[in-house]
Amino acid sequence: MKPLFTLHAGEYLVGSHIEHCYRQWNVWVPSKDTGIDLLVTDSQNRRSVSLQVKFSKDFSPTSRRDSSIKDYLMVMARGWWTLDEKKIRASNADFWVFVLPSFLEHRTSFIVIPPKELLRRLRAIHDPGGKRIHSYLWVTKSKRCWETRDLKKNDLKRIAEDCFSDELRDFSIFLNAWEQIEKNLK
Repeated sequence: MKPLFTLHAGEYLVGSHIEHCYRQWNVWVPSKDTGIDLLVTDSQNRRSVSLQVKFSKDFSPTSRRDSSIKDYLMVMARGWWTLDEKKIRASNADFWVFVLPSFLEHRTSFIVIPPKELLRRLRAIHDPGGKRIHSYLWVTKSKRCWETRDLKKNDLKRIAEDCFSDELRDFSIFLNAWEQIEKNLK
């Protein structure tokens, strides 16, 4: 075990959220890097769920020039992650949690998704061919979550106006979807 202990911002925000909202769960930090950032157990420590945590700053403040004021105000947060397809495929984590704090709303959104489903969607959307994947997730004030990379301006506007439709790009069912973890801990 290394004597130096570090916890990145995303791991802290996930752990803090769980401790605040799900007091019956325990949060554990592994002592070595195995691709699992946090382990969550039930109150008896009999059932566990492993999490891989990915953090992004909110790019909304820097994206304003790309949108109208109205559209800009309808999007709560915009994140950007660079992911490795091989790492997603080989992941031992039960869930990946994308952490996206909103600069404007002062709230944090969590996208909780199984790695196999994440990989299926990203392959279908971006066809990475085993390479790095750049993923842009937007969370709207209407509590929707979208993968927006490579979308045209008109589609981005439709997302902001809450009238966009694309089953693969719609990550809303994973937005703050802690019930998936709760189900696994019962």
